[in-house]
Amino acid sequence: MSVALASSSIPSSTRQEPLRVMVVDDSVVIRGMISRWIASEPDMVVAASLRTGLEAVNQIDRVNPDVAVLDIEMPELDGIAALPKLLAKKKNLAVIMASTLTRRNAEISFKAMSLGAADYIPKPESTREASAAETFHYDLIQKIRNLGAKARRAAAPVAYAPSHAPHVQGLRTVPVARPAAAPMPTPAAPAAALARRAFSTQMPKVLLIGSSTGGPQALMAVVTELGPVIDRFPVLITQHMPPTFTTILAEHLARSSRRPAHEAVDGEIVKAGTIYLAPGGRHMRVARHGAEVAIALDNGPPINFCKPAVDPLFTSAVEIWQGSTLAVILTGMGSDGMRGGKDIVAAGGSVIAQDEATSVVWGMPGAAANAGICAAILPLNQIAPKLVRLFAGDRS
Repeated sequence: MSVALASSSIPSSTRQEPLRVMVVDDSVVIRGMISRWIASEPDMVVAASLRTGLEAVNQIDRVNPDVAVLDIEMPELDGIAALPKLLAKKKNLAVIMASTLTRRNAEISFKAMSLGAADYIPKPESTREASAAETFHYDLIQKIRNLGAKARRAAAPVAYAPSHAPHVQGLRTVPVARPAAAPMPTPAAPAAALARRAFSTQMPKVLLIGSSTGGPQALMAVVTELGPVIDRFPVLITQHMPPTFTTILAEHLARSSRRPAHEAVDGEIVKAGTIYLAPGGRHMRVARHGAEVAIALDNGPPINFCKPAVDPLFTSAVEIWQGSTLAVILTGMGSDGMRGGKDIVAAGGSVIAQDEATSVVWGMPGAAANAGICAAILPLNQIAPKLVRLFAGDRS
């Protein structure tokens, strides 16, 4: 995979003033590597390179970063202890937790996101592994760029527009914000102006969900209210995530939904009452198995820079359920899910996208919305209720 990042992917808001990035890691090798990558990008600068969480907390006022790449395991003050202290000093700081792929670190990363971290990124076991380092490089730069741009917009002074209804962010209502000084990048079309398709006239028989950056929190919010759907229909989810992390995510989904949820197993039969999660490092598809439907995992190359990717699941589902396929695209970078969503719509099925205001990054859902394939573009807290109604027979 090439790591070259085209300038067209750089949000215009960050072309004017580079994003300030604070790198916090006790490994001098990792700090140096990440700092070199950041310094080579035209839209970001290394604001500080620090060894411990304590140094980060003590220097954040002086450094004033937009983004912090925060290691989990450090002396004096580790990442999970430093996180709330950093956010207390700068609430709009975008914190990306960095950790190696251990179960303990995966659990800590999930806890960090519940405490306010914007995202996580797995560090390669060895920087000598070229492919692992390239993936880490690509993912990290993209996360810094997208999350940093959003954090900077959120930190801008708010201009209140009394005549407009407030947007919903997460599960809270906040006023529409506009920067007072630097001009905004060309905005996406407002949700109300984007073309909608009618929902399928066919009763849905399966629910597919694709997500990436911000996805774990969004997924938990959705499945918590999805019991009536899960009980009667299979639910298949692809979240961009590495191995070990998907194991932990499946456990969290089971607790949130109070229904069985696990990483999908190659060849297992798909049944109602269960949430199937694509395992990290494997693409998940579905295929005919006699009169039944089975999970099909493969170890092919990344698709849309992702493995697992959403498109293979969406496209394969069309061959099984045709116009009875219902898909949801939640928050995430890139455009994964859009091509598969087009296949679903072409077969007569329906696609719902999360709206921009409640997405951590409006890449994946925005790509689907702007492609004109969505039957609805909804705030996060309206998605599960809508799904319950659709699977109960409401076609509106």
